[in-house]
Amino acid sequence: MPGAGEQVLLVGLGNPGPRYEGNRHNIGYLVLDELAARVGGKFKAHKSGAEVLQGHLAGRRAVLTKPRSFMNLSGGPVAGAARFFKIPAEGIVVVHDELDLPYGSVRLKFGGGAGGHNGLRSIAKSLGTGDFYRVRFGIGRPPGRMDPADFVLKDFSTTERKELALNIDLCADAVTELLGRGLAAAQNSFHTR
Repeated sequence: MPGAGEQVLLVGLGNPGPRYEGNRHNIGYLVLDELAARVGGKFKAHKSGAEVLQGHLAGRRAVLTKPRSFMNLSGGPVAGAARFFKIPAEGIVVVHDELDLPYGSVRLKFGGGAGGHNGLRSIAKSLGTGDFYRVRFGIGRPPGRMDPADFVLKDFSTTERKELALNIDLCADAVTELLGRGLAAAQNSFHTR
């Protein structure tokens, strides 16, 4: 994480439009909405192709960002916002859904591959590096033989929705702790749950 005085770019991944609002793939948007509520501001359209909100979180200057493109094209708006606000890749935190984690679990890491996640792949390609932070929200594996591509575009189940607000809060807490205390401390707090 860059030095305390340096600005960070917080990115929530999702697909724009009411059709996708409650989808598992949109958890990044939902977590960024919670962070925006904590910052006390509203997102505004930005020329980078994202909705942005500047504020302070965990004592840091932060640019909260929701790309307005579809998930597979997230890289353009993220790279555009990073350039505009002069934030290097290692100052970017991407919040996204993760099929390989049980529902509601939160894991943090720096760098790595895309793991089949098209949003991450697009961002790494546009930035020219995969060296950015990821806050991964577990959505679990699809039941039976359901195609993962269909599963991520379905709304959370009734059972999952009962815990969703709590889990969004938990994920927002993980982002805040990453900013305030660093990766190792945040991993110690959230990887044990």
